[in-house]
Amino acid sequence: SRNFSSNLFMYDDFGNISVRNKSSILIKTSGSKLINLEKNNIVELGLNEKIYGLSPMPSTDTPTHQEIYKAFEEINCIIHTHSQYATAWAQSGEPIPCLGTTHADYWNGKIPITRELTDQEINGEYEKETGKVIIEKIGELNIDPLDCPGILVVNHGPFTWGKTIEEAVKHAELLEYIARLAWLTLSITDDAKPISKDLLIKHFSRKHGSKSYYGQDSD
Repeated sequence: SRNFSSNLFMYDDFGNISVRNKSSILIKTSGSKLINLEKNNIVELGLNEKIYGLSPMPSTDTPTHQEIYKAFEEINCIIHTHSQYATAWAQSGEPIPCLGTTHADYWNGKIPITRELTDQEINGEYEKETGKVIIEKIGELNIDPLDCPGILVVNHGPFTWGKTIEEAVKHAELLEYIARLAWLTLSITDDAKPISKDLLIKHFSRKHGSKSYYGQDSD
């Protein structure tokens, strides 16, 4: 079991977490609290397994997670929250612009937002289609999902991911922090401009890729 004390889950009736386990996933049960998950709050199921009829019932967002895992083998943990500032950006329908180096240290560009789901997608396999629009946006950007470790689903909220649980939690916390920084910056002046491409590349590459040199170990 793992406890989450972050203010990401201050309203922890929302959100979910899952972890890849070879050809299956572990995901929290529907309605359980992220703030104090226990072993009996976790369900294991296959990447193509339907959630209905299972007991205990997995998170209703399970099909979203399954689609992302199937699309991106490098992702091993996914977190969905309704953290306040990131969700506000999702409700605005706008991506989070990269306004400074704090953002550029972790996202190789703006934090993107998905398109709206069609009525047919909403009234069909809604959760599965949510995963598909996330995958669609990453594909449109032609970017490694680990270079864009989180996204906003329009009118819904943020999804983040990583190679490990620790990475995914860190990215969820960072997305919320960056969302708040961007809101504060634009509250000071709506003329704030995105970071230059050269400065973005410099800061992102210091921490990521074969030429990274930040910290004691490169990765």
